[in-house]
Amino acid sequence: MTGASWILPAILLSSALPAAVIFFLAESSTRLRTTLNLAGAGVKLVLVALLVYGVAEGTGYEVRWQLVPNIDLVLHADALSLLFITLSSVLWLVTTVYAIGYLEDSPRRSRFFGFFSLCVCATVGIALAGNLITFVIFYELLTLATYPLVVHRGTAVARRAGRTYLMYTLGGGALLVAGVAWLKTIAGPLDFTTTGILSSMTHLDADSLRWIFLLLMLGFGVKAALVPLHGWLPLAMIAPAPVSSLLHAVAVVKAGAFGIVRVVYDVYGVEFADSLGLLLPLAVAAALTILYGSVRAVFQTGIKPRLAYSTISQVSYIALGTAIAGPLATVGGLVHLVHQGLMKITLFFCAGNFAETLHVHNIRELNGIGRRMPLTMGAFTIGALGMIGVPPVAGFVSKWYLGAGALEAGQPWVLWVLAGSSFLNAIYFLPLLYRGWCKPPAQDTWHEAISYERFETRWMLLLPPLITAVLSLAVGLFAASAISPLQWAGFIAGLEYR
Repeated sequence: MTGASWILPAILLSSALPAAVIFFLAESSTRLRTTLNLAGAGVKLVLVALLVYGVAEGTGYEVRWQLVPNIDLVLHADALSLLFITLSSVLWLVTTVYAIGYLEDSPRRSRFFGFFSLCVCATVGIALAGNLITFVIFYELLTLATYPLVVHRGTAVARRAGRTYLMYTLGGGALLVAGVAWLKTIAGPLDFTTTGILSSMTHLDADSLRWIFLLLMLGFGVKAALVPLHGWLPLAMIAPAPVSSLLHAVAVVKAGAFGIVRVVYDVYGVEFADSLGLLLPLAVAAALTILYGSVRAVFQTGIKPRLAYSTISQVSYIALGTAIAGPLATVGGLVHLVHQGLMKITLFFCAGNFAETLHVHNIRELNGIGRRMPLTMGAFTIGALGMIGVPPVAGFVSKWYLGAGALEAGQPWVLWVLAGSSFLNAIYFLPLLYRGWCKPPAQDTWHEAISYERFETRWMLLLPPLITAVLSLAVGLFAASAISPLQWAGFIAGLEYR
């Protein structure tokens, strides 16, 4: 450990230490549990801000421990890792506030928040992993930490969803470990490099590298919900709203997409991967997932299932941008990692508010809900319009760069995928907005679930979606600013904003 690199393990400990304490707290220790949750999230955010500043100024951060001979645990901060870790840290703080309000009177809160903090710790470890071995370790820890959150309610349906989740993710993990072990055997150290560690190893057998790439993509594709590896995700919607928000916007699906980005750019190298003929199949798989998820979303009658299939579609924009292999497309894919997180967490927060406040779970029950919960419905509207790609919300910026990148790379077929997806997005989101704002509520539709005073629901449930909705709008309106996610994605891709 050198210089200020102590900050890397400190970022991990900022969520791991609170988790270690929270597990042993009595259910009645509400104030202490809340203090530990918020303090850990706040400290992490400050440390990440310092890290972002240091990396932007050219400071290097790396910590390395030897696990066994020839295998090191490496934490390393680069521009790509900071894009993911900043998103995770900001949304963890917001989700923590939401979860505290959502679970105020629920049982097993200490267990929930303990695993909640471990989940974020694993996600941050994935972001800071400096080699493929470290990535896999935290990737599998994420599976173990999220399973108790999926089955938190303890019902038969929740346990069945948890079994499905484990079956998919552990199966994908086994394929991932097999691919990494094979690659380690033939290539040696697997430290990430900006040009790809394999790009200079022209002596390696090309067919072996293709099979290894397939194993890695299958392993990461489970959590990224690439079709046909997506089956766990809709079932996992049985989890409480804070968990759904975490799964879709911060942790699991983003970890899978981030793994795909790391393998293509920092393990194989995008040019070398393209020369092996690996990127076009990945682009086709992402495109099929985008359209399939959108089509399935149209036919969902529940709010959370519709959002789940929307996630299946939207997360694959990241893989698509990676596979197009052009600078602008890279920017579009990377920035969508942030933009999708902001918009999707807004939608799930709002869906949780509808369910928790008025017991509204189905789309047909949304009629006139904008009159009863105008702020929540307003936030939902911003998130939905962003997913469609309506300017100036964040989703428009992502789709614009993906489309421009496709043309730059000579792959105009991608425009049809983006146009078809946006059309389907409109089909399954606009009716929700029409019902919420324009249709009158039916008598006795809503049954108040929680009390409220000045606000339409508890302030801890209302504030988070308002914050993330404003951020979804702000990163689109101010995309050209020096501190925008778009500018940082351009920095990663080696481009100035244009």
